[in-house]
Amino acid sequence: MQKDLTRNVLAALALGTLCFGTAVCQAETVNEDLGDVVVTAERMPSSRMSTPADVTVITSEQMESNHYQTVGEALANVNGVVVTNGNANGDSEVIINGDQRVVVLVDGQRLNNDQGSMSRATVNLGMIPSVKNIERIEVVKGAGSALYGSDAVGGVVNIITRKGTKNETTVDLNTGSFKAHNYELTNQGSAQDWSWFITAGLQKRGYFNYKSDHNSSTRMQNSDYNNKSFSLRLDKQLSANESLRLNFAHHLTNNGITTDANAKQKHNYNYGSLTWNFKEKQPVHGFLRYFANYKSTDYMGKFDTHTQGVDYQNGWKLGKNNKLVAGAEWHQSKSSNKQSGYENKKITTQALFLQDTMRLTNKWFFVPGVRVDHHDSFGTHWTPKAAVNYRADKRTKVYASWGRVFKAPTADDLFYTVEGEYMGYPYAYYGNPNLKPESGHVETVGFTHEFSRKAILDASYFWSNLHDAIRWVPEPTTGFNYATNIDLEKKHGIQVSFTGKPSEHWSYDVGYSYIDVDAKDIYNNKLYYSQPNGYRLGLHYNYGRWAANILGRMGSGLEKSKYNCNSYAIWDFNTTYAATDNVKVYFKANNITNKMYYLGSKYPLQGRSFQLGVKVSF
Repeated sequence: MQKDLTRNVLAALALGTLCFGTAVCQAETVNEDLGDVVVTAERMPSSRMSTPADVTVITSEQMESNHYQTVGEALANVNGVVVTNGNANGDSEVIINGDQRVVVLVDGQRLNNDQGSMSRATVNLGMIPSVKNIERIEVVKGAGSALYGSDAVGGVVNIITRKGTKNETTVDLNTGSFKAHNYELTNQGSAQDWSWFITAGLQKRGYFNYKSDHNSSTRMQNSDYNNKSFSLRLDKQLSANESLRLNFAHHLTNNGITTDANAKQKHNYNYGSLTWNFKEKQPVHGFLRYFANYKSTDYMGKFDTHTQGVDYQNGWKLGKNNKLVAGAEWHQSKSSNKQSGYENKKITTQALFLQDTMRLTNKWFFVPGVRVDHHDSFGTHWTPKAAVNYRADKRTKVYASWGRVFKAPTADDLFYTVEGEYMGYPYAYYGNPNLKPESGHVETVGFTHEFSRKAILDASYFWSNLHDAIRWVPEPTTGFNYATNIDLEKKHGIQVSFTGKPSEHWSYDVGYSYIDVDAKDIYNNKLYYSQPNGYRLGLHYNYGRWAANILGRMGSGLEKSKYNCNSYAIWDFNTTYAATDNVKVYFKANNITNKMYYLGSKYPLQGRSFQLGVKVSF
């Protein structure tokens, strides 16, 4: 393991040296938008270079240029991030730094629920309807438990929606492989103190093909879907410093299930919130929010989760050098899984958090924080954090962070119990009401250097220890699965990424990540969660009315018994032609070489596919 780490560190340094040389040559060129101001890492607006964290921003321009259909498609191209395929119908989970415990937010509203699944993820990215109403996505890698609580072990994904500005209606239509048809209508506008942004969509697919072990394209049975989605953001400006915001999203899916040709799985996702924002013109914002989420699945029985909560945050600038943010949360979930025999299991949590961003000198920033959570079944837990940021000069930062983490078992972990038979073989899953909560710590060190506004190098190293990690472990003799605490789950890894723009029309981004997981179940079997070596490459062209992108995602060193392959290389291509200022025609080709690959799931991702579309605004 040490040899592997040394080899990969050398590879990362070599990549960094190559990027350094390239960037020095291009030092006079500049990138338009590298996400200069971020809000997620510190729960307040802060410059990217003053934030002691590894932060990646996916802008609306990037999503528009690549015609991403889903949030999962956008996240899959972030260095160090893996998006799994939960089943053949596109249900997916996000893994950051090899960890499924990731908090997903929409405008700061938490989507994670207390029902969860047999993985550690408690958010299905399929519940997020559209990328059309997204302004940007902020991905913060590393522990965020002190500010965001349970699940923020691997990191935080904050999806920031668009506020209506100009009066405009957009129609986006596309068709392609596997009898797929997508229709999306967007309307935005403003009038006096009101603004709105509304998106409605219909997505259909007849089936999908994937590359099989026998080097042939295979149609997956019963892999059709028929999905409907709707999202709304409504804003009312009360004064220069205050506003009200209503968010609502609905996603209804009717999917086939590959394990049963006659069955359908229906998902009904709804989430909404009403937020009063205050101190909007001040350095530290405040808000009071009520939110409610509803998630329901109907397949061989119904299981659902209702979650509601109240979030409050306030902040103050103390003198010239301190920014204090504090808040309180009350969340309650009610979960039922009639298939597995439990109903209306309630989980209630309360939390207080406090963080101080201290500017010690012109170059040194220190960020201490603490959170206290009270879980109605597992008591009170403290999760402190500390981070330091050193601005060597205006273009260079070096940072380090340490944070405790705490993750309580989900309702499924505690109560899920199913026994049955499939194709003549018995199966069983048993939850464990005696589970202990997961706890531990995560550390990150890294640096960022801007050779210019168009050339940025990021590098980081993280490690984490998690005690009493929860895993669903098969018993060797029967194969029955039991929810179990394992002694220790250790992870460490490195990430290097570089973004450059050598000319007015060309830009590129390259990335490398290495993640090692050291964990064994109670039967001494090694557990695998993420790819050891990950590579990202993006090449982007824009000239006149034409734009084109080539995106590469590669992985190596995979355990074949887990991923069905030792390595993979997936290449996607898209191009757009602006026929007029209001009409764009685009073409996409995904998995061009038709490679077979699996990511964290027994279901393969789809093979080569094509898509042709048109977008009209008026």
